Amino acid sequence: MKIMEIEGNRELSGTIRISGAKNATVALIPAAILTDEEATICNVPEITDTDALCAILNELNVDVKRASESIIINPKSMKNIEIAEKFSKKLRASYYFMGALLGKYKKAVMYFPGGCSIGARPIDLHLKGFEALGATVKNEKNKYIVEAKELHGANIYLDIASVGATINIMLAAVKAKGTTVIDNAAKEPEIVNVATFLNNMGARISGAGTSTIKIEGVETLHKCFHEVIPDRIEAGTYIIIGALCGKNLKVDNIIPEHVDSLLSKLEEIGTELEVGTDYVIISKSDTYKSTTIKTLVYPGFPTDLQQPFTVLLTQCNGKSKVTETIWENRFMHIPYLNDLGADITVKNQTATIIGPTKLTGTSVVATDLRAGAAMVAAGLLAEGTTTITNVEHILRGYEQIVEKLTSVGAKIKIREI
Repeated sequence: MKIMEIEGNRELSGTIRISGAKNATVALIPAAILTDEEATICNVPEITDTDALCAILNELNVDVKRASESIIINPKSMKNIEIAEKFSKKLRASYYFMGALLGKYKKAVMYFPGGCSIGARPIDLHLKGFEALGATVKNEKNKYIVEAKELHGANIYLDIASVGATINIMLAAVKAKGTTVIDNAAKEPEIVNVATFLNNMGARISGAGTSTIKIEGVETLHKCFHEVIPDRIEAGTYIIIGALCGKNLKVDNIIPEHVDSLLSKLEEIGTELEVGTDYVIISKSDTYKSTTIKTLVYPGFPTDLQQPFTVLLTQCNGKSKVTETIWENRFMHIPYLNDLGADITVKNQTATIIGPTKLTGTSVVATDLRAGAAMVAAGLLAEGTTTITNVEHILRGYEQIVEKLTSVGAKIKIREI
């Protein structure tokens, strides 16, 4: 088992370069199998989620070559076999293989995906989308068999603007006969990045980034070269850490408009910020004002930044409130923040934070990926040593987190116990 140890209360200064987006990468890798030619994806983060998806590619007999920050995927000799539970349970994004395999072979067989336990995460919208395209869906003891004689275009309305369902339906529809329209589609930048990748391979997708996406089916897709966008959640996490511990900390290689909702809240509470074309420079302020946030789908405040932002709210004067509208189990980090010295209560999906409070190092648990990011942020701020267990969650989404933080002055390490 790995644990992370942080000696906190140190000033962080220098530059942290943001990696490629995890939430784009985990869809781009399955999307690459839709061609029979070579697809090159660069700016790929070296995280365990990437490793898990490459293991599935290997199982499907796809040729995968990895170099520094890039993956070359060639599915020429691919075999459409069942994706076993030992692979699918490692990450939720394994479900993108369902849409990609259905789109390519008209059949996908795999077990229900895994991932962080942050709430009920059904895939009903995905399956309804597949059915609208002409597929039948069977569930046999948590194994899904999705198949169709032919896929045809359809008008599909999503009851919830789901990122996963939007992307999965796109993957299944790119080779379907006719035109597919997804209404109430999610608008996240990662969806635009995936649509651009598919279009680079010869797909005909328009409207990505808006609430209506149109997909005109094509017969074949060809080779392409594609770059992953910077990770807005990683960027937001380090920006929040800068607001806690930074002195002219530069978070580089970002797209500032992708974190507009975060930057607006930071300005509101009184953070010192300099926003450039592809960077943010941030310093800790002496006094922060309390605020209220509510998580929403993009371009609203991201649920994935709610947990680390809660750490910052412990340092704000007065009463702050955080309302979580996306996932019902996204407050599992709160008891551990209270163990560190925070004053937080939770009722009806709203956390009330009284601040400022002094945080002191202790042993805590990373209950999920972004809760783990919150524990890292809290440990960097706290006096003394903070020990974090379940570090594997953190490594799923943050490339070289120890190296990046150490380079700007943090005292942090991971060791086996």
